[in-house]
Amino acid sequence: MVDRPTGDNTGVKPIRFSQHALGYVTKRGFTIAEVEEAIRSSSWEEAEENRLQCHKDFPFAQEWNGKVYATKRIRPIFMEKATQIVVITVYTYYF
Repeated sequence: MVDRPTGDNTGVKPIRFSQHALGYVTKRGFTIAEVEEAIRSSSWEEAEENRLQCHKDFPFAQEWNGKVYATKRIRPIFMEKATQIVVITVYTYYF
């Protein structure tokens, strides 16, 4: 686990999305709000190439690509910079 900001929203770094991540919003079926919630409320772990990751499960109970799934897991890959958090990409899993 990696230390991360805690507390209320006072002094919390803004979350910015790369063009790459934004290009996958529809294709992978996540929302900006889900990614922000995952980053703000989940434990962070180290990822490849000096990046960070976390994940959060959301109730889904909807159809995705022709099949109904109960849960959607959002797994953002991001970097923490001095003044902001930059989301590089987001993986979405349905189960």
